[in-house]
Amino acid sequence: MADADLEEIRRARLQQLRQQQDSPGAGGGEGSQEDAKRQAEAQARSSLLSQILTPSAADRLGRIRLVKESRATAVENHLITLARSGQLRTKVTEEQLKDLLASVAEQQEEQAAKITITRKGGGGGWDSDDLDDLLEGV
Repeated sequence: MADADLEEIRRARLQQLRQQQDSPGAGGGEGSQEDAKRQAEAQARSSLLSQILTPSAADRLGRIRLVKESRATAVENHLITLARSGQLRTKVTEEQLKDLLASVAEQQEEQAAKITITRKGGGGGWDSDDLDDLLEGV
Protein backbone atom coordinates (compact mmCIF):
# COMPACT_ATOMS: atom_id res chain seq x y z
CA MET A 1 0.00 0.00 0.00
CA ALA A 2 2.73 2.47 0.96
CA ASP A 3 4.80 1.56 -2.12
CA ALA A 4 1.83 2.18 -4.41
CA ASP A 5 1.16 5.56 -2.78
CA LEU A 6 4.81 6.50 -3.06
CA GLU A 7 4.90 5.50 -6.72
CA GLU A 8 1.77 7.56 -7.40
CA ILE A 9 3.34 10.61 -5.75
CA ARG A 10 6.48 10.15 -7.84
CA ARG A 11 4.48 9.94 -11.06
CA ALA A 12 2.51 13.07 -10.17
CA ARG A 13 5.70 14.98 -9.37
CA LEU A 14 7.37 13.84 -12.59
CA GLN A 15 4.32 14.92 -14.57
CA GLN A 16 4.37 18.29 -12.80
CA LEU A 17 8.04 18.75 -13.69
CA ARG A 18 7.35 17.88 -17.32
CA GLN A 19 4.52 20.42 -17.47
CA GLN A 20 6.77 23.11 -16.03
CA GLN A 21 9.43 22.23 -18.57
CA ASP A 22 7.02 22.30 -21.52
CA SER A 23 5.18 25.47 -20.54
CA PRO A 24 6.27 28.51 -22.59
CA GLY A 25 6.15 30.83 -19.58
CA ALA A 26 8.70 28.84 -17.60
CA GLY A 27 11.32 31.50 -18.34
CA GLY A 28 14.29 29.52 -17.08
CA GLY A 29 15.03 27.76 -20.33
CA GLU A 30 18.05 25.52 -19.93
CA GLY A 31 18.34 26.29 -16.23
CA SER A 32 14.92 24.84 -15.49
CA GLN A 33 15.73 21.79 -17.62
CA GLU A 34 18.91 21.21 -15.63
CA ASP A 35 17.02 21.66 -12.37
CA ALA A 36 14.38 19.18 -13.50
CA LYS A 37 17.09 16.72 -14.51
CA ARG A 38 18.83 17.07 -11.13
CA GLN A 39 15.55 16.60 -9.31
CA ALA A 40 14.73 13.51 -11.36
CA GLU A 41 18.19 12.05 -10.64
CA ALA A 42 17.83 12.81 -6.93
CA GLN A 43 14.43 11.18 -6.93
CA ALA A 44 15.78 8.09 -8.70
CA ARG A 45 18.65 7.86 -6.18
CA SER A 46 16.22 8.20 -3.30
CA SER A 47 13.97 5.53 -4.75
CA LEU A 48 16.83 3.09 -5.26
CA LEU A 49 18.22 3.72 -1.78
CA SER A 50 14.81 3.12 -0.21
CA GLN A 51 14.73 -0.24 -1.97
CA ILE A 52 18.18 -1.38 -0.82
CA LEU A 53 18.29 0.01 2.75
CA THR A 54 16.38 -1.13 5.80
CA PRO A 55 14.49 1.70 7.55
CA SER A 56 17.02 1.86 10.38
CA ALA A 57 19.93 2.03 7.92
CA ALA A 58 18.18 4.75 5.91
CA ASP A 59 17.61 6.70 9.11
CA ARG A 60 21.27 6.41 10.08
CA LEU A 61 22.37 7.53 6.62
CA GLY A 62 20.05 10.53 6.92
CA ARG A 63 21.62 11.51 10.25
CA ILE A 64 25.09 11.14 8.76
CA ARG A 65 24.07 13.42 5.89
CA LEU A 66 23.23 16.12 8.44
CA VAL A 67 26.73 15.96 9.89
CA LYS A 68 28.95 15.09 6.92
CA GLU A 69 27.23 15.28 3.55
CA SER A 70 30.30 14.25 1.55
CA ARG A 71 30.63 11.00 3.48
CA ALA A 72 26.93 10.21 3.09
CA THR A 73 27.14 10.86 -0.65
CA ALA A 74 30.18 8.59 -0.95
CA VAL A 75 28.35 5.80 0.89
CA GLU A 76 25.26 6.28 -1.30
CA ASN A 77 27.36 6.12 -4.47
CA HIS A 78 29.01 2.92 -3.26
CA LEU A 79 25.67 1.34 -2.37
CA ILE A 80 24.16 2.29 -5.73
CA THR A 81 27.16 0.81 -7.54
CA LEU A 82 26.80 -2.43 -5.58
CA ALA A 83 23.07 -2.58 -6.27
CA ARG A 84 23.44 -1.96 -10.00
CA SER A 85 26.14 -4.59 -10.32
CA GLY A 86 23.91 -7.14 -8.58
CA GLN A 87 26.17 -7.66 -5.58
CA LEU A 88 23.43 -6.87 -3.04
CA ARG A 89 21.18 -9.85 -2.40
CA THR A 90 19.24 -8.46 0.57
CA LYS A 91 18.55 -5.06 2.05
CA VAL A 92 21.52 -3.40 3.74
CA THR A 93 21.16 -3.41 7.53
CA GLU A 94 22.35 -0.77 9.94
CA GLU A 95 25.32 -2.94 10.97
CA GLN A 96 26.39 -3.42 7.36
CA LEU A 97 26.03 0.33 6.83
CA LYS A 98 28.31 0.96 9.83
CA ASP A 99 30.97 -1.29 8.29
CA LEU A 100 30.65 0.49 4.96
CA LEU A 101 30.89 3.87 6.69
CA ALA A 102 34.08 2.80 8.44
CA SER A 103 35.69 1.75 5.17
CA VAL A 104 34.62 4.98 3.42
CA ALA A 105 35.93 7.06 6.32
CA GLU A 106 39.25 5.22 6.12
CA GLN A 107 39.49 5.84 2.37
CA GLN A 108 38.70 9.54 2.79
CA GLU A 109 41.34 9.92 5.50
CA GLU A 110 43.95 8.32 3.24
CA GLN A 111 43.04 10.68 0.41
CA ALA A 112 43.17 13.78 2.58
CA ALA A 113 46.21 15.95 1.99
CA LYS A 114 48.64 15.96 4.87
CA ILE A 115 50.41 19.23 5.61
CA THR A 116 53.55 19.29 7.70
CA ILE A 117 55.18 22.47 8.89
CA THR A 118 58.88 22.48 9.66
CA ARG A 119 60.24 25.44 11.53
CA LYS A 120 63.82 26.50 11.64
CA GLY A 121 65.41 26.56 15.05
CA GLY A 122 67.24 29.49 16.65
CA GLY A 123 64.41 31.93 17.26
CA GLY A 124 63.64 32.73 13.67
CA GLY A 125 67.18 33.42 12.51
CA TRP A 126 67.87 36.52 14.62
CA ASP A 127 71.18 36.84 16.43
CA SER A 128 73.01 39.64 18.27
CA ASP A 129 74.67 40.94 15.07
CA ASP A 130 71.27 41.46 13.45
CA LEU A 131 70.07 43.39 16.49
CA ASP A 132 73.19 45.59 16.41
CA ASP A 133 72.66 46.30 12.70
CA LEU A 134 69.05 47.23 13.37
CA LEU A 135 69.92 49.62 16.20
CA GLU A 136 72.69 51.36 14.21
CA GLY A 137 70.17 52.64 11.72
CA VAL A 138 68.18 54.45 14.45
